[in-house]
Amino acid sequence: MISLVKELWRTLLFVFSIQFWRMGLLWTFSIVFSHYQLIKDFLCSQRPKSYYRCSPCTVPVRPVAVVTGATSGLGFYTAYELSKEGYVVVLVGRSQQLLLEAERKIKDWNRNAHLKAFQVDLSSVESIIMFRKSLQQWLSDSDLHSSIQLLINAAGILATSPRITADGYDQMIGTNYIGAFVLTNLLLPLLESSNVSSRIVNVTSFTHRNVTDMQVDDRTVSGKRFLSYMQYPYANIYEYSKLCLLLFTFELHRQLRLREKSHQIFVASWSCTNEYFERSSISPFLVGPLCTEAFRPLAIP
Repeated sequence: MISLVKELWRTLLFVFSIQFWRMGLLWTFSIVFSHYQLIKDFLCSQRPKSYYRCSPCTVPVRPVAVVTGATSGLGFYTAYELSKEGYVVVLVGRSQQLLLEAERKIKDWNRNAHLKAFQVDLSSVESIIMFRKSLQQWLSDSDLHSSIQLLINAAGILATSPRITADGYDQMIGTNYIGAFVLTNLLLPLLESSNVSSRIVNVTSFTHRNVTDMQVDDRTVSGKRFLSYMQYPYANIYEYSKLCLLLFTFELHRQLRLREKSHQIFVASWSCTNEYFERSSISPFLVGPLCTEAFRPLAIP
């Protein structure tokens, strides 16, 4: 009886918390506004936007796609669709059991799927480094070219209680942003060595629209600033993590354009448009410093 009362009390505290209502109200408004923007752009644009699409595989050597968060949701269905396009899909997930289930389900739906699963904790830099080594070894041991053609960072979590990673960061920031940052930088050589144009896709969110202030320092970008809060601001942290991922995408795109082989890699992100900065309360003069700070949260070994 006592445990039931405690559980009910925790539930009531959660429902009546500021963070819960922030998600319920502001996030709802953000997604409605995002759909409004899409509809308006579709109706008012003189010509429809076209995007580069990876064509089905027709060459003897199959292209390789790395998909994080591949055990459920968007990551899982992306992996399934890529397997139908002829890609060798590398499934990346935290749970070995869920990876096996995802692999079995995709093969049930597509018997011709070529899959390889790796258990990786994206909130751990050490785990990501081990994955890079294992991936390189697997590529060299197989008949595939020692490169990858597609990286999709679809992994993400929404935690309602504070957790600290082994590297000392907030787990939500570590998984949603720093993990994608580290993985992308470590896999860039494999993307650049591709014989065909490669692509990086970072899955962001409409929730970044709700960020109204952003301190340009490593404590904010790494999430350490939030660890001292009396009440865990999980909604704010999730928004920050998605904004940082979006800013990282901007800066990565800019830096790759400056390279000699810039045409080899395409960088894309949902909602990766300048209209966000035009409509947000963040000063346009901070966009450059923010992008730079988001691009260097830690040193990559």
